[in-house]
Amino acid sequence: MKAAVITFPGSNCDRDLAVAFEKAGFQVARVWHKDTALPAGTDVVGLPGGFSFGDYLRCGAIAAQSPIAGAVKAHAERGGFVLGVCNGFQVLTEMHLLPGALMRNAGLKFVCRTVGLRVATTDSAFTSAFGRGQEINIPIAHHDGNFTIDAEGLKALRDQDRIAFTYLANPNGATADIAAVLSANRRVLGMMPHPERVVDAAQGGTDGLSVFASLMGGMALA
Repeated sequence: MKAAVITFPGSNCDRDLAVAFEKAGFQVARVWHKDTALPAGTDVVGLPGGFSFGDYLRCGAIAAQSPIAGAVKAHAERGGFVLGVCNGFQVLTEMHLLPGALMRNAGLKFVCRTVGLRVATTDSAFTSAFGRGQEINIPIAHHDGNFTIDAEGLKALRDQDRIAFTYLANPNGATADIAAVLSANRRVLGMMPHPERVVDAAQGGTDGLSVFASLMGGMALA
């Protein structure tokens, strides 16, 4: 399986994301935001955390208009897999590949710590390696991680079982404690916590590795 990790000006988790994909067995290509095409045979695109384009205008807004964005959107629209982490999640909402918006944290402060998550669904390639209701620990590091969606959108997420992870203790004011959501075809995942930061026991845990291992196994069956 082949993964392509995008780097924007201001990305700072792109290398970590590439390493996480590699640990799960993916062949990884690094892609610069000014490229206009993904490498041939790309199975999954990774949009990393960081501060793309300095978070000017809105977080992820400029990255969503970058030259590579058209190829990423086309990849998703033809059924390709996409994982957006933190700033990558923000980019995915700006591309309208995922619903809702990521707003300023309710406490108006940057939060950086490990938090508890609950696996809300196992019905996706990203989460099938977990148990439904399983509790895991994943780091967060964001200033605009408050996932916000209207009542109609929230009902759709719940009715369609598209909430992937929820916070055990809400750190940012996110609607319904939502930490991660899936697209309608369940092949695009946006999550604010950073699974790529816990893929090695020497870094404090391996709970995040299951996201990438799950994706490897789930894509093989898709």
